[in-house]
Amino acid sequence: MVQLLLALALAILLVGVPVADAATAKYTFTVGSMQINQLCSSTSIIAVNGQLPGPSIEVNEGDDVVVKVVNNSPYNITIHWHGVLQLMTPWADGPSMVTQCPIQPSSSYTYRFSVPGQEGTLWWHAHSSFLRATVYGAFIIRPRRGNAYPFPAPDKEVPIVLGEWWNRNVVDVESDAILAGQLPTQSDAFTVNGKTGLLYQCANETFTAVVEPNTRVLLRVINAGLNSHLFFKVAGHNFTVVAVDAGYTANLNTDTLVLAPGQTVDALVTTNAAPGSYYMAVLAHDTMSPLTFAASDTTTATAIFQYNGTSTNPPAMPTMPSSSDAGTANAFYFGLRGLGTPAVPSPVDVSMTIELGLGQLPCDPSQTRCNGTAAAAAMNGVSFRLPSPETSLLGAHVDGVTGVFTADFPDGPPPSGTAMSVGTKLKKLSYNSVVEIVLQNPAAVPTENHPIHLHGFNFFVLAQGMGSFTPGSVAYNLVDPVARNTIAVPGGGWAVIRFVANNPGMWFFHCHLDPHVPMGLGMVFQVESGTTPGSTLPTPPGDWVGVCDAQHYAAAAAVAAAPVPVPAPAQAPTLAPAPAESPRTAGSPRQSPRAVDHKPSPNLPQHKEHTGTSGSSNSAAGPGRRSTGNLACFLCYVLLLFVLHEHMA
Repeated sequence: MVQLLLALALAILLVGVPVADAATAKYTFTVGSMQINQLCSSTSIIAVNGQLPGPSIEVNEGDDVVVKVVNNSPYNITIHWHGVLQLMTPWADGPSMVTQCPIQPSSSYTYRFSVPGQEGTLWWHAHSSFLRATVYGAFIIRPRRGNAYPFPAPDKEVPIVLGEWWNRNVVDVESDAILAGQLPTQSDAFTVNGKTGLLYQCANETFTAVVEPNTRVLLRVINAGLNSHLFFKVAGHNFTVVAVDAGYTANLNTDTLVLAPGQTVDALVTTNAAPGSYYMAVLAHDTMSPLTFAASDTTTATAIFQYNGTSTNPPAMPTMPSSSDAGTANAFYFGLRGLGTPAVPSPVDVSMTIELGLGQLPCDPSQTRCNGTAAAAAMNGVSFRLPSPETSLLGAHVDGVTGVFTADFPDGPPPSGTAMSVGTKLKKLSYNSVVEIVLQNPAAVPTENHPIHLHGFNFFVLAQGMGSFTPGSVAYNLVDPVARNTIAVPGGGWAVIRFVANNPGMWFFHCHLDPHVPMGLGMVFQVESGTTPGSTLPTPPGDWVGVCDAQHYAAAAAVAAAPVPVPAPAQAPTLAPAPAESPRTAGSPRQSPRAVDHKPSPNLPQHKEHTGTSGSSNSAAGPGRRSTGNLACFLCYVLLLFVLHEHMA
C-alpha cells in the first residue's frame, strides 16, 4: 500500500512540473480621452489606460495572450500586435477592415492569441486612422523559463519607445490632409517614452534611465512614430545590436541606431563611461528627395541616461548625424546579419517584383478641399483601397461574401507611363509556398525611403542596394540573412525578401509611413489553407466581427456576454473547422483555433541552456504568468506525509 501511494505521489509531481510552465497573460486596455500638458499647451489625446505610452505587455515565448479592449473613445478603433505572427489566429491581427471590423465606441473586443517561436521586442498600436500617434506600447517576449538569451545576460532592461507629437487632435490632422489631397502637417515634437525632453519650449519632464556603473543594459528601442525615420544615440556610449524586430542578430557594434517607423532594435550598452549623466537623443532621418517636397520635423527629443548617484545637470549631448545622412542609415541597415539558423527556405515557388510609387490621382468627390489632383501612392501601379465599411477582407473570405475584392494583384510593375489605377486587389498564395519579392523603390521624383511591413510573417532580407535591381547581378546572402517584419527600402534603391506562406489568412503588406496607407501604398496576401488539420484555417471565435452590420455586431456581443468564456488559442487540437469559404449564418457558433503545422520561424536560434537563477531577467516570467502546478505539488506533499505516517505506524 505504501509503495502504491508513493508511486501515485511521484506521478502527480511529474505531471505538475510541465503544467507549471503554462501561462496566460491577461490585460484590459481601456481606450479613452485624456489631457496632456506638452509644448506650452494642453492637448486632448486618445490613450490606453490613461498612459502615454500605453501599458507594456510582457510575456514569455509560447505564452497565451488575452487582451480585452474597451473602447470609451468617440472613434472606431482596432489594435494591431506589430510583429506577432498570429499563427492560425488572423482575426486577432488587428488592421481595421482587413482582418476585422472596427471596435465601435462604447463596445469591446477581446484579442486572443499566442506567441510560440518568438522572442524579443515587438510593440502594439492602433491600426485605424492616425490614432496610433498616441495609442501604442511595448510588447516584450522573453525566453521561456529555463532558456537564455543568445547573448550575455543584461543586468537591466529599459524599453525606449520613440514617438511623434502633435499639438492638435491627430484625427483632425489626418482628416485635413485627406480632404485636401495632401500630406499631413509635420509633427511638433518627438518623444521618448511619451516625454519630449528638455530642449523644447515649456519642457518640464524628461524620461530618465538610472543605471549602475560597469553593468550591461539592454535597451529595447521602438520607433512608434507615424511619419519619421529616426536616428538614436547615447552620448559617450556605443551599442551592440543583438536583435531587430524580435529576430536575433549577429553582434553589430555602432554608435548610432537607425529605425524606420515600425521597427525595433535591441541593443546592449556597457556602462563603462565616467559616472555622470548623458543625453539619449532622437533626430529625424529625412529621406524625402528632393527635400522641398515635404517639410520635416527638425527638432531633437532627449532623455537622460544617468549613472546612479550622479547629477542630471548638465548631461553630455551626443553629436548627431545630419538629418539627410543616408550613408549612416544604409550602413546600419545593410550591415545587419542573422545568426544563420534556421536555413533560408528554397526553392522559390512564387517570384514577384513590387514597385513602390508616389504620384497623383484625380480628387475623389469626398475630398471636398482638394484642388484637381490628390497625392496618391501605389504598388505595381495599383493604389490600394480598403473595402467599403460593410465587410472586412477576412470577413468576406470566411463568410463567402463576393464583390469585396479581386485576386488579381499583378506580379510585376506595369509598363512605364501606365496610369495609376485604384482597386482592392489581393495576391493568393498556396499554403507553404516559398515567396520571394524584389521591392523596387524608383528614383523618380519625388521619392523617399518606404518602411514596408508584412503582417503575419517574418521574412529574410537576402540583399539590399541602390539603383535598379538587375536579376542575376546580385549575390544573395543565403547563409546568415537578417530576419525582419519591416524593411526600409531606400529611395532609388531596392531590397529582396523571402518568406514561407505557412499561415492561412488575409495579411496586409503596406508602407508604415501612416499617410501612405490611405494614399494607397499597400496590398494584401491571401494565404490559402493547407490539406492537413494543422494547416487549415479554423472557424473564428464567436465574438469576432468580420461583416460590419448591426446583425453581426449584435451576435458577437451576445457571444462575448455569454457566461461561458470563449476558449483562448491553445497549442492543442480541436474539432475540425468548417470549410473556410462556406457562408455562415449570423450568430452561429464558431470553433476555437488549433495548433498549426509550420516551417521553422526565422526568429529563434538554437537555445543555450539557462545558467542563471530563476529570477534573472532573461528567464523570469512576465506579468500574468500563473503556476498551475501548485495544486499538484500540494497534493504530492499531502500524500508524502501520509506515506511517512503509514510507514512509521
